[in-house]
Amino acid sequence: EVQLVESGGGLVQLGGFLRLSCAASGFTFRIYPMSWVRPAPGKGLERVSRIDSGGGIASYAEPVKGRLTIPRDNAKNTMYLQMNTLKPEDTAVYYCAKNYRLRQGYDYRGQGTQVTVSS
Repeated sequence: EVQLVESGGGLVQLGGFLRLSCAASGFTFRIYPMSWVRPAPGKGLERVSRIDSGGGIASYAEPVKGRLTIPRDNAKNTMYLQMNTLKPEDTAVYYCAKNYRLRQGYDYRGQGTQVTVSS
C-alpha cells in the first residue's frame, strides 16, 4: 500500500522558513519522480515543485522560484521542501505526490500539512 506522510508544517512569520518532509512507503521510492502540490484558488491543486527520481533535476512554479528547494534522500525514502523567505500567499495545505514515471500527473498524494504565514 502506497503511503505518503507529510510533516513539518506550522505557523511562521513573513520572511521565515520551514522544512516540510514527506515519508514514503509501499513503493520503490527511488525510481519515481515526486512533487509537492497545493490548492490554487479556482484552479484545484497546482504543482509547486517537482524532482526527478535521482534528485538531480528540479522544477519550480514561478511564484516560488528562488525561495523553495526540493531535495530528496532516496536512502531514507524521504522528500523535503525547504521553504525560505515565506510570504502570506504561501499559506496553504501542502501535499506530497507520487508522480507517474512516464507521463504527466500523479497517482497518489498524502494527507497534507498546513503552512500558515502571518504578516
